[in-house]
Amino acid sequence: MTAETDNTGAAPINGPPGALVPPQGRAAASRTRIGRWSLWLAALAVAMFAFGYALVPVYEVFCRLTGLNGRPAQTAALAPGQGRTRVKIDRTRQVSVEFTTDTANDLPWDFQPVVERIRIHPGEPVTVRFRIRNRAAEPMVGRAVPSIAPNPMAHYLVKTECFCFQEQPLKAGEEKVIPVTFYLDPALPETVGVMTLAYTFFRSTAPVASR
Repeated sequence: MTAETDNTGAAPINGPPGALVPPQGRAAASRTRIGRWSLWLAALAVAMFAFGYALVPVYEVFCRLTGLNGRPAQTAALAPGQGRTRVKIDRTRQVSVEFTTDTANDLPWDFQPVVERIRIHPGEPVTVRFRIRNRAAEPMVGRAVPSIAPNPMAHYLVKTECFCFQEQPLKAGEEKVIPVTFYLDPALPETVGVMTLAYTFFRSTAPVASR
């Protein structure tokens, strides 16, 4: 029995396994495969974007608890000299503390320290301020993640007030000054003469509350 052929004569339609598929059939199958791959890649991109935003808070909590990557491993509830907590100030030496800032690419904010460098005695509480400004034409929310160098010295920097890990909402064009109060533990090794406190602001998906 002779197998049927299409009107182009290109290949058998009903024939033994391995028979050729007509050009129209091959094109349709190719378009179907491309469409499926496009949908799969789009879904993967959305999932990775959502996972990245969800991972930041988890990573922040982990770093705060462990001091990983230069994140402070502790935050004091009271500053030196308040309540029953008192830290002796070591006036025999001073340590330079430098402040650096950065913002994520998707956050159109200005972010700078008011003062870029100070010298303090270990145990001496100090307050420094940073300035943030939203350049966007819409309200936005940011959140800062700190880092300390040298990394092994992170737990010697004790914060008593900090904007880090807190949502910072700004209206379009709004500017704000935000403080950080901290001291250096007097147990800081004497070989350490300079420390750097760095902050990076990331865009948050939290809604901007009306104020």
